[in-house]
Amino acid sequence: MASLRLNSIRIRNQTPQYHKPISNFISLSKSITIPSSSHFSATPQINRPKLSQFRSKSVSESSVSVPTDESSVYEDDDPTTEVRYLDPDVDPESISEWELDFCSRPILDIRGKKIWELVVCDSTLSLQCTKYFPNNVINSITLKDAIVSISDDLGVPLPEKIRFFRSQMQTIITKASKELGIKTIPSKRCLSLLLWLEERYETVYMRHPGFQEGSKPLLALDNPFPMELPENLVGERWAFVQLPFSAVQEELSSLETRFAFRSGLDLDLLGIEIDDKTLIPGLAISSSRAKPLAAWMNGLEVCSVEADIARACLILSVGISTRYVYATYKKTPATTQEAEAWEAAKKACGGLHFLAVQESLDSDDCVGFWLLLDLPPPPV
Repeated sequence: MASLRLNSIRIRNQTPQYHKPISNFISLSKSITIPSSSHFSATPQINRPKLSQFRSKSVSESSVSVPTDESSVYEDDDPTTEVRYLDPDVDPESISEWELDFCSRPILDIRGKKIWELVVCDSTLSLQCTKYFPNNVINSITLKDAIVSISDDLGVPLPEKIRFFRSQMQTIITKASKELGIKTIPSKRCLSLLLWLEERYETVYMRHPGFQEGSKPLLALDNPFPMELPENLVGERWAFVQLPFSAVQEELSSLETRFAFRSGLDLDLLGIEIDDKTLIPGLAISSSRAKPLAAWMNGLEVCSVEADIARACLILSVGISTRYVYATYKKTPATTQEAEAWEAAKKACGGLHFLAVQESLDSDDCVGFWLLLDLPPPPV
């Protein structure tokens, strides 16, 4: 079993007062050095999912389809086509959660109006669907009908849950899903969807005859000012730590067998290749009430942890637009260097990092463990 206590790379803190917010008492008591990217045995790269994974279906001529010379391109390369794909080797009944985006694209239709697009997939990309819409039919009824159409056309059951990452579309998505008996989960942990959108920007939208270069996203992602941490999420001590990637995998496997609180990532699917010896940066939190803390954390859709150098604090991002001040520290040249080094280590790992909850920073076991990926917002 992976043990966080074996790592000498940590910040030890003075004994805090119990049940006080971390931001009120955490300080960095000694300097540490986190290895720079040159010390990593491999620099992982997040590759785009291969286009061979996607299947297309021609789009009929409509106000959202710009006429093209179809003889000059192959159908699979036509950026005006829609995707309808279900992996034949996957049991449709096993696909119970969808990831969904419903937003405008940097493309103008024949009326000179921005095209909207529905993009749906599951976390394994076994299900992949896209559909274009004119901007004058964007409402919950259109979305509800489109969700039912995907289910009927591909022979998959309606999902139990739908994840989405745009707060501005929450009302429409929630209303459409509720009428179909589907639970919605606002979350930026739609990693397969986010990476697919990034790929589609380069391989589809930019090649579309109606593409508008320099067009800014209509619904940009929120990045609100961080709030005070709720009492039920307060820990007692924290430390910057590192684990070899092999130990991270071992920890996740161990927690799975113990049915502990956890969340992993399918790095193979996401195109992230990491050597087993690569050191993955993380944040370890200890608390005498570690299990309740981990349970609360597990229901938050934890997205990322960020060291805010300017404010000398750690920011915990959850859901789609919630940010908490998770801890603060006294700003000195040494602590600033440590925080910068931790962020540099995270960047060297392609944004990969983890959050661990323990009963003690010296404990061999984790009560909760979340593997996280800090991705930039999609270009659309």
